[in-house]
Amino acid sequence: MPGAQPTLNSNLLLRARIVAPISRPPINDGAVAVLGERFAAVGRWRDLSASFSGKTLDLGEMVLLPGLVNAHCHLDYTHMAGQFPPPKIFTDWLKLITTTKAEWAYSEFAASWLAGAEMLLRTGTTTVGDIENVPELLPDVWEATPLRVVSLLEMTGIRSRRDPKMILQETARRIETLPAGRCLAGLSPHAPYSTLPELVRLSAEMARRRKWPMAIHLAESAQEFEMFVDGKGEMFDWLRRSQRDMSDCGHGSPVQHLERCGALRDNLLAIHVNYLAEKDAALLARRKVNIVHCPRSHAYFRHDPFPLRDLTRPGINLCLGTDSLASVHKTRRESVELNLFEEMCAFAANQPKMPPKRILQMVTVNAARALGLKGQVGEVSPAAFADLIAVPFAGEAAEVYDAIVHHSGNVAASMIDGHWAIAPRL
Repeated sequence: MPGAQPTLNSNLLLRARIVAPISRPPINDGAVAVLGERFAAVGRWRDLSASFSGKTLDLGEMVLLPGLVNAHCHLDYTHMAGQFPPPKIFTDWLKLITTTKAEWAYSEFAASWLAGAEMLLRTGTTTVGDIENVPELLPDVWEATPLRVVSLLEMTGIRSRRDPKMILQETARRIETLPAGRCLAGLSPHAPYSTLPELVRLSAEMARRRKWPMAIHLAESAQEFEMFVDGKGEMFDWLRRSQRDMSDCGHGSPVQHLERCGALRDNLLAIHVNYLAEKDAALLARRKVNIVHCPRSHAYFRHDPFPLRDLTRPGINLCLGTDSLASVHKTRRESVELNLFEEMCAFAANQPKMPPKRILQMVTVNAARALGLKGQVGEVSPAAFADLIAVPFAGEAAEVYDAIVHHSGNVAASMIDGHWAIAPRL
């Protein structure tokens, strides 16, 4: 029949006041078609509904957008919230959290991990890049949450004096035994100061060869920067007393240290990057490194202002993450939670000239790319995983990005892999 619309192959059609796909402009009276675990189509309600014959669900005064992607988290530290007052210097906090971790049992880490996952789910995250300090929790915790988790298995080795090759081989074997499916894994040599250069180098080689993401805490503190640039300072002295080989210090910035290790690549998530030498930003851009900024953690440690201007250049993929609740300020009467909306609000307050759309991209398409999931999550587009959230909204399309960035509270609904993780109340 001439002019007939082809039937839309989908098993659910969602309608909302606004659909914000992120990969394209917001759509008034929009619709999203879901087929199995993937999106089948996105567009105007009148266009998609004309060729659709399956189940429909009108969410009303909502904005539908992709589930948020948290590029950096420590879920297993969630129950440490409020235990550590903001330190005078970064190494004081390192000593406190190291002692606390040594005192915790497996069950405490497991309960903390699951509590953090529940917080993220309620507040709109559907994918998280999580640093696994206790890899023994996997895969049990994966199976206990609907979240899409990219677990980055943490490695150190300074205090244990273990051979870097053995540390990496053990971690790789653990990853190889994990089940394939919604959740993925990669590597995380903890930081330049807490891992030997050989472990960073070998990890970078393995991650590139196996197409795994790799994360490292980089240039987080002034003490770390001083240690590598000048070969002295509080962190330098503390680690030398722990009999760390300090011969890699005094030769340039932490960023330059990673370049010598061959680790600056487009599969690297460089976490924090608060302190830069003169040519570091250009080097990070040339290597197409992903950088993850954690605004509330940054404020907790009272770091120097985040070098946003230097890091906003072609090549650098800038994202946001929550970090852990062990480094978020909490008063006795206050409750805090892992919440990317809170991170966006904090970032917007610190960077008032940053457009809300750019901020939202930092927790959607940018973070998806950083975790190796470009085109799969962080956007509502055909063939991407059907991960989305609904946030109450009664305004106009021109206001939607600002409204999302400043949203507070839980989301109205959350879908992961085409299944409701939080069903809408209609």
